[in-house]
Amino acid sequence: MPRAKGGFKTRRRRKRVLQMSKGYYGAKNSLYRIATEAVDKALTYAYKDRKLKKRDFRSLWIIRINAAARALGLSYSQFMNKLKKLNIALNRKALADMAYNDPQGFNNLVEMVKKGNAQ
Repeated sequence: MPRAKGGFKTRRRRKRVLQMSKGYYGAKNSLYRIATEAVDKALTYAYKDRKLKKRDFRSLWIIRINAAARALGLSYSQFMNKLKKLNIALNRKALADMAYNDPQGFNNLVEMVKKGNAQ
């Protein structure tokens, strides 16, 4: 049986890897073996950082809510606890956006939470 050297499938696979490594520095964008390693590592980082991005945004939202709530006399944990007890279902993203873009609405929400009555 003859040896398969590099037909259509091989060429297509290598071309795809080299296309993905376009813009990399040095040999990483032109030599297949080195480009493969660089692309594999880059894809691993991309996967990991998509997960970290969610963590970072949640952290940012919590910081914004905490800062806005503390300015009005509540800590973050007290504020979130009272929200939950009053069955106010706003997620952290919405609360942080409200604190950042609509301070008056956030103030009203905090006052409502302090009084302990949900409407």
